[in-house]
Amino acid sequence: MLEMVITARSADLGHGLTVRRVLPYARRRMVGPWIFVDHAGPVTIAPEDTRAADVRPHPHIGLSTVSYLLSGQVHHRDSLGVDQLINPGDVNWMTAGRGISHSERFKHPDSFAGGGLELMQLWVALPEKDEETDPAFVHYPAADLPVRERDGVWIRLIAGEAYGMTSPVKTHSPLFYLHTEWQAGASLALPGGYSEQAVYVARGEIEHAGETYEPGQLLVFGSDTDAVITARTKSTLMVFGGEPLGERHVFWNFVSSRKDRIEQAKADWAAGRFALPPDDNQEWIPLPG
Repeated sequence: MLEMVITARSADLGHGLTVRRVLPYARRRMVGPWIFVDHAGPVTIAPEDTRAADVRPHPHIGLSTVSYLLSGQVHHRDSLGVDQLINPGDVNWMTAGRGISHSERFKHPDSFAGGGLELMQLWVALPEKDEETDPAFVHYPAADLPVRERDGVWIRLIAGEAYGMTSPVKTHSPLFYLHTEWQAGASLALPGGYSEQAVYVARGEIEHAGETYEPGQLLVFGSDTDAVITARTKSTLMVFGGEPLGERHVFWNFVSSRKDRIEQAKADWAAGRFALPPDDNQEWIPLPG
């Protein structure tokens, strides 16, 4: 059954780059292991403002970031030396583990092609046994991901297992993540098989149990497979879920099952003990506060 509906809050990252922030939410911190959901764009920034909108090097611990573009392009560089252009449909899975830093930068006109930059940024909390794993970054081209069409719904499996498909993306706990495109009037049940599931409306308008939902809303469900979604208009939905990992503490870009580990990460970043991307180390985002 539908447990909760969360409406995204607007957050301004500066210089015209705003996001819809969905998770964490005061009354719902996580869905399965997913602990953070941002939807940026679509946005086009003037050429003279592009440099100011760049996300300068910043740190992470205790999580994996999942960058997925609906349009545009992002230039990723991290402290492992990875230098990767991210294009629509690709999966870029960065596991922070004990610590990593990275930047996300933009270039005109490529970053704003296809109607403007539109990015889904989700974070996955790591199981306690993996929170201090070695950092890693893996790029999966869109062509490597399973795709199918079902009852008027186009489905790309970004990660995990769902609808009889298995993604090649390596994960640390049971979860799934789907990019779906719906024709008007199409109906489909959620995949089920996980304790917690959610549907985020990126574009369009959908219906469930007689109620209508619009872009920026997240529908949170339990494990039921009889929860049916119907698209009232042509729609883009991001569907995800998995098994809960237990309580996590969050400060800025740090996630951990231990408060003292968060404090250590704060001190390490403030003192310059995190490595920076070797080709992007002349500036960084300071610790908040």
